[in-house]
Amino acid sequence: MNSYSTPPAPHNDALGLAACIRSGELSAAAALDAAVDRCDAVNPQINAVIADLRGRAAAQLQQSPPRPGAFVGVPFLLKDLGMDLSGVPTSQGNALLARRPVAQTDAIVRRWEEAGLVIFGKTNAPELGLKAITEPVAFGPSRNPWNLDHTPGGSSGGSAAAVAAGIVPVAAAADGGGSIRIPAAYCGLFGLKPSRGRVSCAPQFDELWEGAVSANAISRSVRDSAALLDVIAGPEPGDPFLVAPPAQPFSQELHPPTLRLRIALSTASPIGGAVDAAWSRAASDCGQLLQSLGHHVEWVDPVGDGMQLARDYLTMYFGQVAAQLTWWQAQGVPTSAFETDTQALGLIGRGLAAGDYALARSRWNSPMRALGQLFTRFDLYLTPTCAQPPARIGQLAAPGWQRMALQLVLQLGLGGVLRRSGMVEQLAFDNLHRTPFTQLANLTGTPAMSVPWMLDDNGLPVGVQFVAAWGREDLLFQVATQLEQERPWAQWRPPVFAA
Repeated sequence: MNSYSTPPAPHNDALGLAACIRSGELSAAAALDAAVDRCDAVNPQINAVIADLRGRAAAQLQQSPPRPGAFVGVPFLLKDLGMDLSGVPTSQGNALLARRPVAQTDAIVRRWEEAGLVIFGKTNAPELGLKAITEPVAFGPSRNPWNLDHTPGGSSGGSAAAVAAGIVPVAAAADGGGSIRIPAAYCGLFGLKPSRGRVSCAPQFDELWEGAVSANAISRSVRDSAALLDVIAGPEPGDPFLVAPPAQPFSQELHPPTLRLRIALSTASPIGGAVDAAWSRAASDCGQLLQSLGHHVEWVDPVGDGMQLARDYLTMYFGQVAAQLTWWQAQGVPTSAFETDTQALGLIGRGLAAGDYALARSRWNSPMRALGQLFTRFDLYLTPTCAQPPARIGQLAAPGWQRMALQLVLQLGLGGVLRRSGMVEQLAFDNLHRTPFTQLANLTGTPAMSVPWMLDDNGLPVGVQFVAAWGREDLLFQVATQLEQERPWAQWRPPVFAA
């Protein structure tokens, strides 16, 4: 078997493309032009890129060559949510915010540019990143390149669609409840959520969503993800705590595990409900392969009390929406500028007592301890990434009568009625049934990844998830490398793909 030190074809891999630019085989300007051409060819079908920065990128390349970092000259797309670039609006999926340029560049974006990445656009995301689908009213739905009738997932759905369709080899992503892993799984890509604190939220925040959010990227190759994490990992001045750096760069962990791993496997939904047969079969099949490779794989029950975890996650979710809307109102953006669903979520959050929020947050300790106990016996926890295949576009929207009811309640200010009805909470819980496996890693702060595994009977990608103990991204990259060698996915091509 060939070592993974041999890169895939350059057009599949950002590091390979950077090597071509570094050697002079290809110029950064030509690489940008090619990416723009690919975007023009397929973006009208998938609606992945919603902010065009090609002029800015071309002007920067004319003024000075890209910085000689690991990704010198590689075209790159930012997620249009929580990744500010000075002088450019960050829409967060909202039409009014899309007209408000930001004043400063976030640390993570600065580090990407210092690594040589050339930012030429921003990708679509649900409003405020609140959904596992990407269908903002402001910009319309992003579509899955494997089947345009289906979602690419969310909230990093635009980034996943852009990578899957071949516009770029990597794109920025962030994950507060599965927003890297879900779209990666739905689009046949690799996505790793880092440990809490591994990547700084500076300068605007010390942490996001009580530390549930971590940023990295969605990629076609494992080595791109590892090298990108090397670029963005590490503290910024004023961060509330320092995370010990890895023993060696993550890009040096691209080899199969040297030890026999103990892997816990579960395919049952932690909140009950059905798990699609293809997604369950993928995790089981992955476990069998790992067993054949010499690892020990053992079936276990889902970790902790999944229903309580879901309730506590939603409490944080509702409260954070309320806080964001209050903050934006103080910046002169009225709550009425946001989608009806967002307003309803915020109304529920405002109705939460501070004590209830604090109690729910304190209960995050329970899944942390349960997962910690699991990792005294096992090295990794393997599950399906999702419980159901990607929904059809529009499938998860509230029915017309519910939307009318929500609008009436909001107009009349009947927050108590909305809270007592439980309607919005039930809608949120129903959506979690499709993606119940990913929130555990967000609440516990542990690293987790989705690995492409197979296509289902309808030709849609299926992914498997691995969760590791806090700080053990190295182990995830090792296992991903081994699986990438055994079951390569870099050459997968969806029906919508820019040649």
